[in-house]
Amino acid sequence: MERARSLDLRRWLSSPGRRPLVLRGARQVGKTWLIRELARDSGRELVELNFERDPRAARAFEGNDPRVIVGELSLLLGREIAVERSLLFLDEIQAAGALLAKLRWFAEELPALPVVAAGSLLEFALSDHALSMPVGRVAFMHLEPMGFDEFLRAHGQARLLDVLRAWSPGTSLSPTAHARATEWFHRHAMVGGMPAAVAADVGGAAPRACRELQRDLVATFRADFAKYAGRMDREVLGHVLDAVARSLGRKFVYARVDEGVKQHQAKRGLELLAAARLCHLIRYTAATGLPLGGEVKDTFRKAILLDVGVFHALAGTPAGERFPSMNTLAPPVRGQIAEQLAGQALRSAGEATGDGPQLFYWQREGGRPGEIDFVVQAGGRIVPIELKAGAAGAMKSLHQFVFDKRLEVALRVDENPPSITTLEVTTTQGDDVRYVLLSVPGYLAWRAIELLERVGRPQLTRRRSPAPARPRR
Repeated sequence: MERARSLDLRRWLSSPGRRPLVLRGARQVGKTWLIRELARDSGRELVELNFERDPRAARAFEGNDPRVIVGELSLLLGREIAVERSLLFLDEIQAAGALLAKLRWFAEELPALPVVAAGSLLEFALSDHALSMPVGRVAFMHLEPMGFDEFLRAHGQARLLDVLRAWSPGTSLSPTAHARATEWFHRHAMVGGMPAAVAADVGGAAPRACRELQRDLVATFRADFAKYAGRMDREVLGHVLDAVARSLGRKFVYARVDEGVKQHQAKRGLELLAAARLCHLIRYTAATGLPLGGEVKDTFRKAILLDVGVFHALAGTPAGERFPSMNTLAPPVRGQIAEQLAGQALRSAGEATGDGPQLFYWQREGGRPGEIDFVVQAGGRIVPIELKAGAAGAMKSLHQFVFDKRLEVALRVDENPPSITTLEVTTTQGDDVRYVLLSVPGYLAWRAIELLERVGRPQLTRRRSPAPARPRR
């Protein structure tokens, strides 16, 4: 199955200023497969080491001279390593985290040998060895589960994918394309983006078999909790993971994780699961200026899971000979799935390098309720995103947020065909506001940032309604 990151990896490999690459991502998202495919497609001989399976391999890296290290690896593997024609892959490097500091020597003294390091719990190693990491001499790349575009490509839906790629604001999408894309998106919502589940679905496996794969994957994640040695009790981590699934779409409240879990344990557990990339935090932003991360509060957090398939496994969504129709699911569950899928799409469209994609939301503090599901930066401006699990729904919070923050553009994700319109509305507080609303169905959310950057700047008019005159005494 072709992955979008394959192109990024090929660009990295051919770059004249190539640095050793650290590939970050959760277990089972396809990191090892991608590097093996990169070696095969580029005609390079893969030199693969797995430090979990063979901890003794770390002995070859005791020195700091990369040429000596390559010689030791040749002895260890029993074959000659031709630097100019090879690709060195250090898999599960978190089991030998101290080796991360050695990557600098390859960048400086043996640049002809491309080096990739990866691991399922790599973030723990990066945290433990932060002070010794070779800053500026190592590149980072993030790998997420398969997005909807990759899902379509895996299923041979290239023509439909081309149609979705070609849509731009101000043009129409045919009813046939909308219906077919909605049908496939609902299937993606049930299968998810973990490569094993997608491969099973492509191969014709029954929906119940896909669900079984998703449950097996969650069992693997729980088994990994034992590797968080000294960081958190396995049972507490399990409760926190379950709580993330229950709280999708709402603020994560530490006190509600489980009766026997203290708030400081819940907070630490959530941070550990985020470090392992089993979930992703959605942080509160005041959204008064850019960057969005400049005004955050850690007391306000939401969270999504790694993949919607993990949600189905934890929530117990049924599947037999067929997947359930979205309309048969409980409304709260449909809303949770919409939040999960939108969050995944935004992460896939986010920054692939550095610290990786970040997610933000906004909610009113005190007084009347109000929340914006996601807030993003696109085209140098702040854009709020409103999610609707169906085709209709009020947007009171969105209207007021746009007025209060003096914004120009907003995005709505629902089940209607894509469209763009200029709204002129009066908020519940009596404020008149005019702004551009881009509406896209869930199946186009993976293009959200790109599409928002194409939206021009509208001519805005704003008027706060005058307060009622005071009665004369």
